[in-house]
Amino acid sequence: MVTGDIQTISILTFIINTIACRSDRAYTFYFFCIMKNKLYLYLIVLFSVIVSSCEKDEEIDTTKPAIDFSISGAFPTSCSDTVYFGEPFAFRLKFTDNVELGSYSIDIHHNFDHHSHSTEAVECNLDPKKDPVNAYTGIADFTIPDGRTEYITDDPLSIPLSNTIGQFDEGDYHFLIRVTDKEGWSTSYGIGIRMAYR
Repeated sequence: MVTGDIQTISILTFIINTIACRSDRAYTFYFFCIMKNKLYLYLIVLFSVIVSSCEKDEEIDTTKPAIDFSISGAFPTSCSDTVYFGEPFAFRLKFTDNVELGSYSIDIHHNFDHHSHSTEAVECNLDPKKDPVNAYTGIADFTIPDGRTEYITDDPLSIPLSNTIGQFDEGDYHFLIRVTDKEGWSTSYGIGIRMAYR
């Protein structure tokens, strides 16, 4: 039985009860009969609102997007790749989501202090700890075209040779990658890499 049928039957029952109350000549009974029908009408309206609002519920996306490093030509990969200052490279990974992807970002920062991110699956062999002098730091944001549940990046990136202070520090760095879906759920993954000069 659908909501419309329930509402129709409820309204017809209310009308029949009201007519039955009016055919009775006892005033006291008539008064209580009307009060009972008003309560019945309020309950019908309340029930109809609850049922109709339940039918309009949409499924909510609670699944986080995923980052896939297993595609052919993925770059960079943790602990095995070097990015050279001043030389372009292709940032290549695959993002997937069950409904729709939104955007992704890359946060590049030094790892001279050997800190870790909870998302790192591999522990790299690192250079000895050191204090940064002129460590490179950069954040880049990218929008994924609308309607995509799968997206392979192929963005040409380049780390500059230097800034106004001079050349950047070589050594261990992190690429912290974050993908966000249209609902706002996000997944992050840290990649340990080396950055150096040729």
